[in-house]
Amino acid sequence: MKTIALLPAGSVSDEAAKHLFAGENQVEWKHHRLIADVFLSTVNGISDYSVIPIENTIEGSVSLHMDWLVHEVDLPMQAEWVYPSIQNLIGRKSELQGDTGATLDFSRIKKVISHPVAMAQCLQFLRTSMPNAEMEHVSSTAEAVRIVRDHPGEGIAAIGTRIAAANNGLDLLATEITDHDNNYTRFMLVGKEPYAARKSDRIKTSILVTLPEDFPGALHQVLSAFAWRRINLSRIESRPTKKKLGSYYFYIEIEMSLDSVLLPAALQEIEAIGCSIRILGCYPSFTYEQLL
Repeated sequence: MKTIALLPAGSVSDEAAKHLFAGENQVEWKHHRLIADVFLSTVNGISDYSVIPIENTIEGSVSLHMDWLVHEVDLPMQAEWVYPSIQNLIGRKSELQGDTGATLDFSRIKKVISHPVAMAQCLQFLRTSMPNAEMEHVSSTAEAVRIVRDHPGEGIAAIGTRIAAANNGLDLLATEITDHDNNYTRFMLVGKEPYAARKSDRIKTSILVTLPEDFPGALHQVLSAFAWRRINLSRIESRPTKKKLGSYYFYIEIEMSLDSVLLPAALQEIEAIGCSIRILGCYPSFTYEQLL
């Protein structure tokens, strides 16, 4: 039996996790309201893995979650996969219907609540359909839907999933409201045990590189170590080390396994110029279609 920590039932994280573990019977879900509790569940041995959204097509990197992986916990990355983020406007149709009851009057919505990443995915819809509505952020889309359920008649709507609406007895006021059709979220499975339930031909390695302060051009040297070996980098992102102003580390995703010949040699070359390297994980990467 594997125990998986994740955000609340009905969230995109919940749907994505069940997509990765589809067909596996020996799985127990532990839902948490806050991402901090998701991480700590696995850190404290309550769960085997945590499901962490780390990047979105529209909003980019989820900085809070990346900072947790880097600064707060030591949980290796064991798998990554992508899942479509299909957001909907959720509430009660009866509160928005006029005398005829035919059409919905979105001007009656005083406040829209959701997770900040989900909210950012739907800004064009919100600005067009309810420009005067207040926008409020909460810990997850599922939490937002529950708040709407518990506060009838207050002019509140939520952005969330179809399953969250169904679970809470609410209506879909508008469907698929994200600004772009190709809206996907990338999730990371983190934990101390390797993930072996599914195989992928694509293996990635994630590292953190901190540059020496007294080495001008060090980043160019780092990238050169990969370039001349023709090692592909799928992502490079700088983030503050939180030690002092102007001090950064570089998060790098590499399209190669640590078991290869070339990658360990590249990392040795980078360390030789005085850089520090922290390996965050070597893991299989899955597309949405691979897991169908």
